[in-house]
Amino acid sequence: MFFSQAGARPRMWEASPSEHKKWVEVFKACDEENKGYLSREDFKVAVVMLFGYKPSKIEADAVMSSVDPNTSGILLKEFLDIVRKKKEAQLYRNEIRHIFTAFDRHYRGYLTLEDFKKAFKQVAPKLSERIILEVFRALKTRNCSRKIAGGAYPGGCLRLAAPGREVDQDSDGHVSFKDFEYAMNYGQKGRGA
Repeated sequence: MFFSQAGARPRMWEASPSEHKKWVEVFKACDEENKGYLSREDFKVAVVMLFGYKPSKIEADAVMSSVDPNTSGILLKEFLDIVRKKKEAQLYRNEIRHIFTAFDRHYRGYLTLEDFKKAFKQVAPKLSERIILEVFRALKTRNCSRKIAGGAYPGGCLRLAAPGREVDQDSDGHVSFKDFEYAMNYGQKGRGA
């Protein structure tokens, strides 16, 4: 799946039976005392086992505050739902990274208007430049410091703007991965993402 709908998150992702089985096994391994739930520390170990990082205090607090207050921890069903959502988010972020890399053909770590034009020319050669600009709502070329003769901006520097917000968050005239990810996620907030 490269992008199922322009910039839209994939619908609910489902784990394969073998992946689901792995998650259950991790839950059981982390529930060493067979309590039927994972404590805060058990959950942290499970995340390390499945995702390769230790969750921050903020992430652990958010998860623990979202579980049923009538239980002493995270039940298997809740754990499976949390892991599925984390995996879905991880896959979506990887998809955004893949798209960004396709645009960043020079491996500079940022995008320019020329990068967008070249990428769209390959994918949709008959697409007008006007449409390419509209894809990103308000794509504005600008120089990081000044215009050159004729009012043009050198080097095709750009800013993406979402309604009322600059996507070029650090205002450096380039779209970094962080800026690009923000733009890709911007429309998702209203769609339950």
